[in-house]
Amino acid sequence: MIGKPDIKVRRARLYDANLLSQLGAQTFEETFASDNTPEDMAAYLASNFSLVQLTAELSDHASIFLIAEVDGAAAGYAKLHASEPAEGIEGTEPIELVRLYVSHTWLGSGVGAELMRACLDEARRTGYKTIWLGVWERNARAQAFYRKWNFRAVGEHVFQLGSDAQTDILMERAVNSE
Repeated sequence: MIGKPDIKVRRARLYDANLLSQLGAQTFEETFASDNTPEDMAAYLASNFSLVQLTAELSDHASIFLIAEVDGAAAGYAKLHASEPAEGIEGTEPIELVRLYVSHTWLGSGVGAELMRACLDEARRTGYKTIWLGVWERNARAQAFYRKWNFRAVGEHVFQLGSDAQTDILMERAVNSE
């Protein structure tokens, strides 16, 4: 790749359900298929990235989806969700960064950084003071990315992937920290 791509981040709408269903399944599979059984992957993808599921999530007023595009094509996405935080989250007025995934084609190109900026801007704009997430203990690349954005580990919780109970590291940061 020559130079930095022109990345635009926009808020997803209900009509993006099919796009998010496909992009969500693609990026999750690219990221985790090699470390999980085909059966666990299939079960997780079917329950979390179906068109019905994404339509429901997009209709939920507590959720915000952001889509990063390069030259009009989806390159990654993020999901924020306002709900009760996981045990161990210490910051006030928290919102969860549920998902932030970038297509492998665009890893290292700035798409993830643009999505993170947009998530922090959205959290700030809507009055949240803390942003938190869970990241798989075996996903070193994502952990390094979040540490670069000043997230710090505050605990652990179980993430169920099919029949496999996995450990996620809980991380948080202040929305307004640099």
